[in-house]
Amino acid sequence: MDTTPQQSPARPPHPPRAPLGDGLRFAFGTLTALPVRVPRWDRGAAHTGMLCAPLAGLVVGLFSAALGGVLLLLDGGPLLAAVATVATPAALTRGLHLDGLADTADGLGSAKPAADALQIMKRSDIGPFGVITLLFVLLAQVAAEYRMYADSWARGALAAAVAGTVARCALTAAARATVPAARPGGLGAAVAGAVPVRSAAGAVALVTAGCLVLGAVAGARPVPAAAHHVLAALAALGAAELLLRHCRSRLGGVTGDVFGALAETAATGALVVLALG
Repeated sequence: MDTTPQQSPARPPHPPRAPLGDGLRFAFGTLTALPVRVPRWDRGAAHTGMLCAPLAGLVVGLFSAALGGVLLLLDGGPLLAAVATVATPAALTRGLHLDGLADTADGLGSAKPAADALQIMKRSDIGPFGVITLLFVLLAQVAAEYRMYADSWARGALAAAVAGTVARCALTAAARATVPAARPGGLGAAVAGAVPVRSAAGAVALVTAGCLVLGAVAGARPVPAAAHHVLAALAALGAAELLLRHCRSRLGGVTGDVFGALAETAATGALVVLALG
């Protein structure tokens, strides 16, 4: 069933970019809870803002790493540092992405037609599929960070930065022009299709290259570390892409909840692969 939302004929398929400053404010104002005013809420701002999404993720990851480091310095131990590192992105997004993950799990797990699944996702309560998904995702993230903090703060901190960046890069990829919104209205419809495919691919390539450089610089063995971080980024983005394809098939496109689910899926994938090194 075609559930592509009704859109204005005047909306250009490839909106022009807004100035970088407006894009950064859009990215930080919509993807974090940092006190950033968003003066523009149009397709141009969404275009530039979603291209800036990985930078917002990097900042969230650095905050997470800093708090984890403070707790390790205070002899709080790697488990407490891991919990704080995972809790920080939730606090800096007011739980928006975790809420989207739970709602998406409830909608997809219902096995109902697209319209009914979308209605389930709009409810304020969380069903059993959402609770179970949240439980295992958060446990996986904490376990992965604990494994890395047990080795060193540097490894856990780098993983937090990579996971935050890759998670928001998955949102950039999901906002590409070939992906429709599942329904009109909301953040999903505001950013769906706002990024040209080539620009989204360029963002993915840039983030992957950044992971390679970070791994090479921070790793005790530069070449294996660089390859490991590239593998983590690609695996995370691949997992998010699989979920995106399933949501397009089941729901007809993306919603704000789906974007949250994609971010958490990519972050978890990156942390798990990095922990396996």
